[in-house]
Amino acid sequence: MDLAVADRSYLWHPFTQQRGWAQEDPVIIERGEGTDLVDVDGNRYIDGVSSLWCNVHGHAHPRIDAAVRDQLSRVSHTTMLGLTHRPAIELAQRLVGLAPPGLTRVFYSDSGSAATEIALKMAFQYWRQHGQDRRRFVSLKMAYHGDTIGSVSVGGIDLFHSVYHPLLFDTFKAEPGDAADMERLLAAHAREVAAVIMEPLVQGAAGMLTHPPGYLRAVRDLCDRHGVLLILDEVATGFGRTGSMFACDQEAVAPDLLCLAKGITGGYLPLAATLASEEIYEGFLGEHEEFRTFFHGHTYTGNPLACAAGIATLDVFREERTLERLQRKIGMLAELLEPIAGHQAVREVRRCGFMVGIELLEHPLPMRIGHQVTLEARRRGAIIRPLGDVVVLMPPLAISTDDLRRLVEITAGAIDAATSTAALSEAA
Repeated sequence: MDLAVADRSYLWHPFTQQRGWAQEDPVIIERGEGTDLVDVDGNRYIDGVSSLWCNVHGHAHPRIDAAVRDQLSRVSHTTMLGLTHRPAIELAQRLVGLAPPGLTRVFYSDSGSAATEIALKMAFQYWRQHGQDRRRFVSLKMAYHGDTIGSVSVGGIDLFHSVYHPLLFDTFKAEPGDAADMERLLAAHAREVAAVIMEPLVQGAAGMLTHPPGYLRAVRDLCDRHGVLLILDEVATGFGRTGSMFACDQEAVAPDLLCLAKGITGGYLPLAATLASEEIYEGFLGEHEEFRTFFHGHTYTGNPLACAAGIATLDVFREERTLERLQRKIGMLAELLEPIAGHQAVREVRRCGFMVGIELLEHPLPMRIGHQVTLEARRRGAIIRPLGDVVVLMPPLAISTDDLRRLVEITAGAIDAATSTAALSEAA
């Protein structure tokens, strides 16, 4: 079978203009080894975006592999509707132990979009069952919380979301990092707002937009003052990406609902979790005939294989002192990025922990300058993916210092090559 031909004949790729895809030779991944990906031709690439921000400890990690194999020998899947199982129970206990104080209940799903959708529905139903009709949400401009209708409604990236506007419910949009604007919105609309939803510290899909220190704490205080729930979406920022286990730890903020996915299984299997406070959980308790149940669920909710991978991922965090060892690499990454920040084709470098966005100067849209940087990086041995003209670096936390240095060097060379070629094209 010619895999490239078959791909073009049968697949439809996410966030991909298929006409452009069909004009390029695809990279077909055969296997992963550590923090590298290897294609069918034997070419090796640094996984510079953690396979879309989810790989934590590297590919084919023996500890996680063994945990999944062991669970596979027991049961690969069983429903959690009317049943339960050991891995789901153990992982939930571990997550509650790691989460900010007050989060005591874990509701599993299978993607970050689902985790945020669940949080929105929980917040709405919580207030409804307390006799209050609160059907509005406050989110941040340029927000991204997933691709289902509810999560898109609280999103704010026109490129991704505007075409679906007729399907969405209305939300209030606050200026990122501006506590005064959040206070204005809540003061005017608190009685109709169920919750504020935001990514803490950094908005990933917006191009790694970072918030000023203290903003998250200010939003928490405003929610408390106006009697509004706070939902934190840590799908991208959780599990060490910002340097702490959860980004909200850095400002000692505990949300009412916390959304997790991506790194929860170390990037092995689809799993997500929405953590809720005991107060919210108790708001759904009642007699059968009261219909206070949270009517939501997924076939693969709490899949045993994924939960086993999640438990092993947390074990590796502890055994390999991942967060402790990461601190040196965060400092090193900041130093390595300094020359790129001064590059004539770079507008700005934004970074929070191990999350990096390199915004390039504007080029004509048809040039797809961010994509050209991606292609140049592949030729040099790294997989990266842009958000428009923002080049994203988010390597696995386990990356070696040598490979981290090489990843940044490859990125710098790719920016040089792509922007030089673009300059020549524009001049011509």
